[in-house]
Amino acid sequence: MTIIAGIIFLIVWLYILWALRRSDLPAWRFIWGSCGLFVLMMIFVRPYCTQPLAQVVAAIAGAFGKITGMFSAYFKYGVVFVDSRAGAISLLIDFECSGILEIMAYLSLLAFFQAYSRYERIAVGVIGTVYIILANAIRITVIGVIIYYKGMSAYYMAHTFVGRIVFYGLSIMLYFIVFTKAQIVRQKVGGFTYGTNK
Repeated sequence: MTIIAGIIFLIVWLYILWALRRSDLPAWRFIWGSCGLFVLMMIFVRPYCTQPLAQVVAAIAGAFGKITGMFSAYFKYGVVFVDSRAGAISLLIDFECSGILEIMAYLSLLAFFQAYSRYERIAVGVIGTVYIILANAIRITVIGVIIYYKGMSAYYMAHTFVGRIVFYGLSIMLYFIVFTKAQIVRQKVGGFTYGTNK
């Protein structure tokens, strides 16, 4: 049922996208295109990429844990095992922790961001995806380190606050460089430009 609804949505999305392009409404095309692509990725990509992403994040975070001896990762299952002084805890990297939502949102916005050429969008998309995966692995590592030193009682604070602040701080840096800075540098105001103007 979800696949059929996804195909119907794809057809409607493509038609409205085509109409917005013909009507020369770039802002509406960006909004409709980005939101629609995100929904399509939720339907068609998320079910297949969530677990592999969780495994990659667990493997990267687990590499740090193995080097330091603070925690170990069972990346095949997307699990990080922290054996602190106060007890042991297993961190399951699931849908929310895999980074799939953030990657899909980033790629959806980038696909319709016209400050870059098509090839630049592909390159920036690949680099940004790798960056988000690494940022997520750093977040999991920070959570593991806090639990290792502070014990299981610090789990809620580490996961809910510190980990998210680290991850979203790194994400804001990415969004600023990719979207805000690129838009400012490439804009043209009268006869004045900041940099390479397309």
